[in-house]
Amino acid sequence: MTEHRIYSVSFASVYPHYVAKAEKKGRTKAELDRIILWLTGYTPEEFEAHLANKTDFRTFYGQARLNPARSEIRGVVCGVRVEDIEDPLMRELRYLDKLVDELAKGKAMEKILREPKA
Repeated sequence: MTEHRIYSVSFASVYPHYVAKAEKKGRTKAELDRIILWLTGYTPEEFEAHLANKTDFRTFYGQARLNPARSEIRGVVCGVRVEDIEDPLMRELRYLDKLVDELAKGKAMEKILREPKA
């Protein structure tokens, strides 16, 4: 089985599209970055270094300290339920896609970040 080509694409080349999607719907780059940092466990400095180094998706997710609460992310992205995606790396990519969709749809940050109810 051949590897999906998105894995070798730099995260930095796709990131502006995430930003544009969020901003088009009245959300901010800061909110998007908060989501990415929550999902990946990167510090802002580590995240900026990955962008500057044009890290590919495989390495970007391979070096991340992935948030265990990401398993609570459910729903459909590109016609596929994220929780049903078998390829672990593709599932991680789709988790972020789902979170960006939620941000663009105006969902509250506490819900996007799966924060426990007080």
